[in-house]
Formats: sequence, structure tokens, C-alpha cells
Amino acid sequence: MRIAFIGLGNVGFPLARNLLRAGHQLTVFDLDPGRAAPLVEAGARLAGSGRDAVEDAEVAVTSLPNPAAVSAVVPGENGLLSALASGSLWIEMSTTDEADMRRFAEDAAARGIDVLEAPITGGANRAWTGEISILVGGDEAVFERYRDLLGVMGGAIEHMGPIGSASVVKVITNMLAFVHLWASGEAMMLAKRSGVDLAKAFHGIRISSGNSFAHETEGQLVLNGSYNCAFTMALALKDMRLAMKLGQESETPLALAELVNGYFEQAQQAYGADAWSTQAVKVLEDRLGDALRAPGFPPLLDGMGDARAESS
Repeated sequence: MRIAFIGLGNVGFPLARNLLRAGHQLTVFDLDPGRAAPLVEAGARLAGSGRDAVEDAEVAVTSLPNPAAVSAVVPGENGLLSALASGSLWIEMSTTDEADMRRFAEDAAARGIDVLEAPITGGANRAWTGEISILVGGDEAVFERYRDLLGVMGGAIEHMGPIGSASVVKVITNMLAFVHLWASGEAMMLAKRSGVDLAKAFHGIRISSGNSFAHETEGQLVLNGSYNCAFTMALALKDMRLAMKLGQESETPLALAELVNGYFEQAQQAYGADAWSTQAVKVLEDRLGDALRAPGFPPLLDGMGDARAESS
């Protein structure tokens, strides 16, 4: 298929690469042309703008960092929806605002364009291995028609319901991941200060009822000291703000999430917006003057080592 891919960040790049490797005709665009260079060398076409990228596309995919970026690229007279042909498909893979998503989808439908929201979850390293999970919102018939295409980019794929539902669930999953990360940090600090070997404590928790995805993946990066989860503090706080907004709109108390959000805000103030989100745990380490380190844990999760070499 003729596919346009806009946004080649830590997740967008490997998703686009997977499409290219599957034999699709790929046109790419990113505000930083250097990000596209390895894809262009492998056969993709580099467009001069997002609008230019989608003009001849059967499918347009966006993977952008925040709702503001989506609003700048998708709607309006110069947006990609105005350049997509009737009968084409827009797949939105960003973590964005569900109200914006519904509004943009209505605009697309009026133009005869099908829409699937398909935010990803499970860690940037799994985008490289093709195992990342994809949550899909949209018409179920459209979802089934393009399920195989989504399967080129990800592993587990779940239909959440109509447009907006996948954005809601994605924000909720990220909120849970950040809560679990902080809880894992506290648990490991408790183990260390109680005299337990950290490596043994990590594996004991991993096989227990207290395990979480955040503990068994990002917990390793904390113990290594690299913290390199390929996901920034700014992106984490963006997702937490979306969760807080959902809580306010639905009148749902989110006391635990609000507490953890405060720790992430402290981390951003201390380490900067470009720090890895996993460095939220460093707030606890620095407060106590006690680093959580153990030998035998990797600086990067599976898939990210090859990713760094390929995208450099």
C-alpha cells in the first residue's frame, strides 16, 4: 500500500521501519529530516511537509508527541485531512486528547476518510521488535479491514470501541504505569534499607503477586542506573495531565495518581523535561541519598541496542 508516516520519534521511527520492511511504499515526514535518513536510505521517500506526504497516500499514519502537535498537523486548510483523498484511511497512533480525536474524526468522516485511533503501549523497545501492543478505537468493520496492516507494526491488538475509547484507555494505562513505577521504586528502596540484596529482591518481586510490567522492565533500568526507557519526563507529564483532565471531567477521584504526578513534576524540575521518565524514582534516591543499584541489569531493554545503532 501507499502509506504516509508523519512523526519519526522514539516510537514512530520503528513503526515506520516495520511498514517499510513489509514492502509498503512509504513516504515519511518529520520536523527533523535527519530522523528520516535511515528510512530514506532503505527506500522510503522524504516529503517536504506532512501535507505533501499524504497527497497520494492510501493510508496516513501520525505518531506525534502531544495533542498540540496533532492539532498543528491534522485539521485546518493546510492540515493532512484536507489533502487526504476520499476513501483513504487516517491512523492516529499518538497519545492525544479524546475530545480532539472525536472532533478530528468527525471532520475526516465528512470528507469520506476512514479513521482509526491506534495508540501504542508496552515500551518503545517493543516497537522495534514488532511486539508493541496497539489499542484501537473506531468502526469495527474498518478495524477488521486493516487489522493485518496494524499487525505489521505491533503484536497484541485490541479493539476498544468507538473513536475516543482507545485514547481514554491509553491514558489510563500510562497513568497506571507511572504509579507502578513509583511503587516499585519505593518497594526496592524498602528492600535495600532493610538489608536485602537488590538483585534478589527484584527477582523475588518479579515472580510474586506484587509484580508489575513497570517493575520488570523499567525497574531494571533503575537498577542499572541508565534510566533509559526512551520516554521523556515531558511526555510522562503530558499523559498524566490528560489523565487528570479525564478525572475532572468524569468526576472521578484520582488521589494516588495525583500524588504520583507530583513526584514526576519534582523530577522534571530537578532533572529537566528531556530526562527519562524512569528518573522519577531518582527523586526518592536523591532525597534519601541512597542509590538503587545492582549488578547484572542492562542499560537498555531488549531491542533498544539494535535500535540505537539503526537510527543513528
